[in-house]
Amino acid sequence: MSYKLATYQAADGPRAGAIIDERIHDVAELTGISGHATMLGVLADWPAADAALTAAKSDGKGRPLADVKLLAPIPKPGVIYCAGSNYADHALEMSKLHNRPVEPDPHTQGLKPWHFIKVSHAVAANGDTIDITPASKTMDWEVELAAVIGRPCKNVSIEQALDYVAGYTIANDLSARDMGRRPHIADASPFKADWVAHKSFDGSCPMGPWIVPARDIGDPHNLGMKLWVNDVIKQDSNSGQMIFNTNEQISHLSSRITLHPGDVIMTGTPAGVGAARKEFLKAGDTVKLWIEKIGTLTNKMA
Repeated sequence: MSYKLATYQAADGPRAGAIIDERIHDVAELTGISGHATMLGVLADWPAADAALTAAKSDGKGRPLADVKLLAPIPKPGVIYCAGSNYADHALEMSKLHNRPVEPDPHTQGLKPWHFIKVSHAVAANGDTIDITPASKTMDWEVELAAVIGRPCKNVSIEQALDYVAGYTIANDLSARDMGRRPHIADASPFKADWVAHKSFDGSCPMGPWIVPARDIGDPHNLGMKLWVNDVIKQDSNSGQMIFNTNEQISHLSSRITLHPGDVIMTGTPAGVGAARKEFLKAGDTVKLWIEKIGTLTNKMA
C-alpha cells in the first residue's frame, strides 16, 4: 500500500497519520502499535513501521484530508542540519552578488560538506502564518529538499547512506539576511557571524506538508524544485544541481555525530534567492514551494 506520513491535530493532541487516497488514518490504529502514535515514535521503529503500514489494509474509514488540520510532519525534530551553499547555481549567484571569484568544485580541493543547525522549535507547518516583522527587514526564502532519518546512523559509507533515509519532505530555510553579521564588529573578526539570529528565529523552518517514503521518491537527485512569491516564480531548478549529494552529506555528518531517527537534513537551496535579486519578503506575502513527487508547502508572511 502506498501512503504519505503526516502529523495531524486530533482531539487529544498531535497524532501520526498515514494519508491514503486523500484520507488520513491514524498510524497507531493501522499498525496496532501504541508507540506509533507520534511521528518520532514511527521513525524510531522505522523499518518495522514501514513494513506494517505497507502491509496494512485500508478499511476506507479514516477522515477526509480536507477535514483535518495538518501540523508539521515532525513537530519537534531531533536535530535539523542545513547544508550551506550546496547548489552550483546558487553558489554562482552568490559569488556574483559579493563580487567574489567563482570557487572550484570543492571535491577537487578535498573538501567535505558544510552544515549549520536550525533549532527544532523553529519548525512551522503548511498553512501557518509566519511573523517575520520582528525578525528581519531583509527576510529571504530558500526552497530545500529535506531528508528524514529513519535509522541510527554512524560512520556510514556514501554508498549506503540513503538506506538510512525514511523519506523526504519540503522545507523553507527562511533567512534573516540583515541579522547574519553582528554590528560594531570588524568584518575580519571571527566573531562577526551570528548564525542563531540569521537562521533560528521563530517560524524560520516551515516544513511539510508530509513525508513521502524514500522508495516512492526514487532518486532524490533528479527532482524539480520551484518557489513562488505571490504567484511569481523566483526559484526554478532541480535537485541534481547539488554540489554534495544527499549520500555525501549523510555520510559526512555521520562521521562526526550519530544521526538519530527524526533528525532532518536540509540539503541546500538552488539559485533564485532574494538576496541575489535585492528582493525580500514583506508582510502579506504568500510563499509557495513545490518539489516533484512530494507536493507543495505554502505560508503567508505577517
